[in-house]
Amino acid sequence: MRNVHYRLGHSITENYFELVERKGLGHPDSIIDGVMEEISKELCKRYIEEFGTILHHNVDKGLIVGGEAHVKFGGGEIIKPAEMMLAGRAVYSVEGRDINVEGIAMETARRYLEENFRHLDVDADVILTPKIRMGSEDLLRIFPGKGEVPLANDTSFGTGFAPYTPLESIVLETEEYLNSKRYKERNVFLGEDIKVMGFREGESAKVTIAAAFVSKHIADMGEYIDRKERVAEDVRKFISNMYDGDVEIFINTGDDYKNGLVYITKTGLSMEAGDDGEVGRGNRCNGLITPYRKMSIEATAGKNPVNHIGKIYNVLANELTKDIITQYDFVESATFSIVSQIGRPINEPKAADLEVVLAKGYTIEEAKPKLAYVVEAWMENISEITNRILYGRARIF
Repeated sequence: MRNVHYRLGHSITENYFELVERKGLGHPDSIIDGVMEEISKELCKRYIEEFGTILHHNVDKGLIVGGEAHVKFGGGEIIKPAEMMLAGRAVYSVEGRDINVEGIAMETARRYLEENFRHLDVDADVILTPKIRMGSEDLLRIFPGKGEVPLANDTSFGTGFAPYTPLESIVLETEEYLNSKRYKERNVFLGEDIKVMGFREGESAKVTIAAAFVSKHIADMGEYIDRKERVAEDVRKFISNMYDGDVEIFINTGDDYKNGLVYITKTGLSMEAGDDGEVGRGNRCNGLITPYRKMSIEATAGKNPVNHIGKIYNVLANELTKDIITQYDFVESATFSIVSQIGRPINEPKAADLEVVLAKGYTIEEAKPKLAYVVEAWMENISEITNRILYGRARIF
């Protein structure tokens, strides 16, 4: 039995107050998370193709410097493109065989931007600059060979929980609904930069949405107001069966109709006009920012999925707790925290803590053997986390 502590906790829904935030697909922090994560996954695939295994890399230091734009109803122009720095560390050569790391980074970044942001002209609206260098020798040394259990490359921790609270579900699913392909096909005027903030007082919730509208699809102020109301009504209908209490919806509350100041953009992205972004400043790897929950501030996007604890353990904690909730209906909620020590095998954590809320009538002593079974199973098969990350089956941001 590994060094895991099992104990009872309390449900976050018992709190009178709750705050939840999601930075959507087109928020600058999420854009750079997405770009750098795709670069990491592509490097993994190319390393496997060229060398038969994933090699050491961490491309988790990306940065967006927002541009400048002039926008008006019916159109606009980009005055100064946004700049995107693709920074990190990676292996460039093995026994005289080279791999074009920065070329792969540029190719992957362009593809990701083109596939996800339909109003962005990658050639004209953004400047991509690769800054990926070789990693340090001591970290290369503890990277695993084929078939070996990876050694932790840092003394760090991860934490995760399941299931989502009703408010967490509303916030997450509202953004995903508004940024879904189906919704965008029916509402071409709505950009991808959408942020959702939810807060609950008792049973009443308020949801505030910041949504970038696309200027070429908005003729005037009247049309903007009309379409904003349409989005608000769509959200009300979408969440009507998701929450038992009262929910108020607010969209673009900074608008000043009197002075003609509203949230319209040329590209559907706020990075066009001064909003910057950085890897790790946005959502945790469960897709949310949850200050009333345990959280790690470690950036997960772009880190290697083999032995970087800041990624492996955070994803593991979320997957493990979801597994517990799925397998055992007597567990109402679970929170898992786990800490490494640099140089130790990643399936031998220094310590771990599993906090659960159990259905009435169950004790921690009764639940512990079943909980331990799930924990041990994940530790024995921890390489599954790498596979889930690599093939897009685990959420990163």
